[in-house]
Amino acid sequence: MKVIPLRLGPGDDLRLALEGWMGQQGEQAGCLLSGIDSLSVARIRLAGQQQPSRLSGDLEILSLAGTLSRDGSHLHIAVADSRGQVVGGHLAHGSLVRTTAELVVGLLPEWTFRREHDGATGWRELVIESRGGDRSKAISRRDSCLRSCGVTQPKPSPACVHSCVTQTPTVMLARAGPRKDPATGGTASGRWEIAAAMWSGPARVPVVGSNPVQPAPGR
Repeated sequence: MKVIPLRLGPGDDLRLALEGWMGQQGEQAGCLLSGIDSLSVARIRLAGQQQPSRLSGDLEILSLAGTLSRDGSHLHIAVADSRGQVVGGHLAHGSLVRTTAELVVGLLPEWTFRREHDGATGWRELVIESRGGDRSKAISRRDSCLRSCGVTQPKPSPACVHSCVTQTPTVMLARAGPRKDPATGGTASGRWEIAAAMWSGPARVPVVGSNPVQPAPGR
């Protein structure tokens, strides 16, 4: 990951500036690691609402996080007013810097982020893909990880294997059923079989969660 510090000036549109900057980078995936300072106008879409609310005055940015891609962003912000009341939600365009905004952005060269309409949620959601040029490195890391788990043994550590799988989304592991050994005619069961999946196309990271087909609250 490449870490880039940025600073915005008075009157800059916080979200628009970040999206414009991301569009000029060679990398195709980014994330907000830190964001603080002040706004004079905050346009924030609250949970469960269709349109953003507008706040104005002396506002302090308490936190800013989210993902950046060439075709848009998904950013959450929390701000406090002069009485210390805090409001948070989705950052919308039109949120203007008051004095300055100090930002730290992470660029992820091994990944591509883009946004597509998701029929399950009704929103444009994040699609994550591995960059094609990094497949051989990913395979090498995966294979090394699996070897360290003793994956060729009858009973490798499930926790260790799971760790390798979650680090390499393009690997699918499944418990093997009885297999006939072509040399002896016998069978072996209970071993882990490794399938390096779909290297002919970009690697897709599956949606994870307790019930991924349900819309997230407030989305």
